Amino acid sequence: MIKKLVNDTLRSFGYEINSLAHKPVSANGFLQYKYVKPDGTFDYDQYREVQAAKNRRDIDRIWVSEANIDFLSHYIKKHLGTPKFGLCHGTKRGVEQEWFISRLGCKVLGTEISDTAEQFPNTIRWDFHEVKPEWIGAADFIYSNALDHSYDPQKCINAWMSCVRPGGFAFIEWHTYSEGLSLTDPFSSDIVQLVYAITKWGEGRYCVRELIPTPANPQYISFVVLYKF
Repeated sequence: MIKKLVNDTLRSFGYEINSLAHKPVSANGFLQYKYVKPDGTFDYDQYREVQAAKNRRDIDRIWVSEANIDFLSHYIKKHLGTPKFGLCHGTKRGVEQEWFISRLGCKVLGTEISDTAEQFPNTIRWDFHEVKPEWIGAADFIYSNALDHSYDPQKCINAWMSCVRPGGFAFIEWHTYSEGLSLTDPFSSDIVQLVYAITKWGEGRYCVRELIPTPANPQYISFVVLYKF
């Protein structure tokens, strides 16, 4: 009981008391935090609780750069013309979809796992590992800077790319070098390893088209541009 009470408090700050089996693991070149129940199975409730708590704690912070969204909007118009529909995943306050809408004039929907999603326009409460049937093959583009919040990046990327139409793009904003790992940021990878993994996961359905340094922080952050065949 005491451990549970302490953990309930610590998790709101991205920490917890763990068993030895409940810790970050290294596999396939990645660092991945495993949310594990005492019986060894995946603790999805903990994952959702931790992510929602982080969102509420940081709700006033904006991580996305308007300069980056402006750049991607020009990229989309150059390569796709006028898009009809886009998705943004892990959007917190939803500013990225609002910036895309203002520049592209199309429908853009954002997803956020926390109940705070209801506070912001063009945002729904949703786990970005899952897919709505109406999204399949419907998105001209997808953008996210939140892949590091994934409990299963392969499942996540495959879900996103199932929503991209043939000829469309997904833009993943990613640090050039691996960052630290925590309950709140459970996935970390060097960008080269990430590109290799995505290429394998695509199995000929999609690929990494290019890496583009972001305008806002080109030394440390790049867009991993995925293309759907």
